[in-house]
Amino acid sequence: QVQLVESGGGLVQAGGSLRISCAASGYSYIPYCMGWFRQAPGKERRDVAHIYLHTGNTWHDKTVQGRFTISQDNAKNTLYLQMNSLKPEDTAIYYCATSSSAASCRFGYWGQGTQVTVST
Repeated sequence: QVQLVESGGGLVQAGGSLRISCAASGYSYIPYCMGWFRQAPGKERRDVAHIYLHTGNTWHDKTVQGRFTISQDNAKNTLYLQMNSLKPEDTAIYYCATSSSAASCRFGYWGQGTQVTVST
């Protein structure tokens, strides 16, 4: 059973930086993709960034382009999201997810989330 555990969230001032992590375990395959999502209070969950593990290609939502960077450490089975120049509107619960197969980017496993709060 695939398990994802996020960590590294917290409170940071606007303009600051934070790196959140997602430790993955239980794989019997190499996932097609992994991703970060976020959900702000009263809003729907939104995609933040994806990484395609066979190619290393990445995608970042336009709201975070140039500020956030998704990366992965294969040796540690850990996904990261480096967040710079944080804004109050980045406040949300951040979730990592992984595809449930090696053949397509359909997110089937989710972590429990980590809270990121950006103060003014």
